[in-house]
Amino acid sequence: MSRSVSINPMQAGAFADFGDLIEAKGDADKIINQGLCGRYHDRARFDFSDGRAGLSLFKAEPRTLPLKLEMVERHPDGSQTFIPMSEHSFLVVVAPDAGGVPGQPQAFRTEPGQVINFHRGTWHGVLTPLHAPGLFAVVDRIGPGSNLEEHWFEEPYMIE
Repeated sequence: MSRSVSINPMQAGAFADFGDLIEAKGDADKIINQGLCGRYHDRARFDFSDGRAGLSLFKAEPRTLPLKLEMVERHPDGSQTFIPMSEHSFLVVVAPDAGGVPGQPQAFRTEPGQVINFHRGTWHGVLTPLHAPGLFAVVDRIGPGSNLEEHWFEEPYMIE
């Protein structure tokens, strides 16, 4: 038997407890490059206990819905940003911390062009593209230690 979680549209206010929603909407903060480029300035809080920010490329297999959620993870030593390298939405699963374990999961579907930055220590599902190629630039902590904690649910959730 499994429990169900509905997918909601990604919105900054609903996601704020878990991380930053980064997108180029509205007026740019600055106009640069001879007036030909809008800069949406300083949109995410990168937070590392030690180490440094690193940029990696992830190529994840696309998933289909409904999705069986058996595990979430978190990174206690640093934030983590997923930047899709295609114009496709992706699935974001998060859960509040409930005394050191994940609470009730929540699911969001991004819009094309949206980027997310998980706050340090946020429980979240794995990178979940819904379309190929599943290629993402990822900014996260590079440093000593594993910076990874996994939690496997006794009873999975179905993300629908």
